[in-house]
Amino acid sequence: MSMSTPGPERVPSTVKVDKTTGQGKPPAGKPAGGRPGGANRPAGKGGKGGGKKGRKPITPVKAAGGTNWGPIAVAGVVVLVAVGIIGWGVFASVKSDKETGTPWEDRAAAIQGIVNYRDNEDKSLTARDHKTGPITYKLNPPVGGEHNARWQNCMGDVYDAQVPNEHAVHSLEHGAVWITYKPGLAADQVESLATKVKAKGFTMLSPFPAQTSNISLQAWGYQLTVDSAADPRIDEFIRVLSQNASMEPGIPCSGGVTQTGTAPVA
Repeated sequence: MSMSTPGPERVPSTVKVDKTTGQGKPPAGKPAGGRPGGANRPAGKGGKGGGKKGRKPITPVKAAGGTNWGPIAVAGVVVLVAVGIIGWGVFASVKSDKETGTPWEDRAAAIQGIVNYRDNEDKSLTARDHKTGPITYKLNPPVGGEHNARWQNCMGDVYDAQVPNEHAVHSLEHGAVWITYKPGLAADQVESLATKVKAKGFTMLSPFPAQTSNISLQAWGYQLTVDSAADPRIDEFIRVLSQNASMEPGIPCSGGVTQTGTAPVA
């Protein structure tokens, strides 16, 4: 009969019960899970445990393409410079007239050859009454006097035929400069005059058969005659007297009649 040799005696593990939860606790010195040394198995994906969850890979952020400010800055500087130059030109022009304190009448008087009929003893030359029908004027072209109740359109209008004096004089009263030329004046001269008038408010151009000079300029009470369209006094006359010579400031040159001929509109 064989006898077995007894092995080491196994001691049953003692589990303490937590009175609060009723759950069993492992004996002191033994970690939960029964792994020696207190090492717990790290938690895998989706597992629970003390291990840290795996971090999701960080997608690199691609920087947006930056704005190239160089060309924009250069363009801005160019615009500012251009505006400055234009603004300074306008400012200098206005400033020169204001700083000198010279009235437009004095600047007009400084134009060589200009005649001022406002100071003439014959007040009929600058009378302002409205009258119907044809009117006889002492000056040709006239610079003022009785006139029709309707004015000739004078917003840079270029007429290829004579216009009624009675309407043109009314335009002068509104502040227009009326340029007339003797028929037969060279075509390039007429075109040069038209260029000075076109699209420029309070000016108009027309032929005038009765005048003796090549070119005549009229504003209310003022007249200047020149031989050539290249004469610089033409531009000066327009600049100084257009609107300034008006007897009715603020009244427009638009809305007038545009007919040509010698007979005024009834």
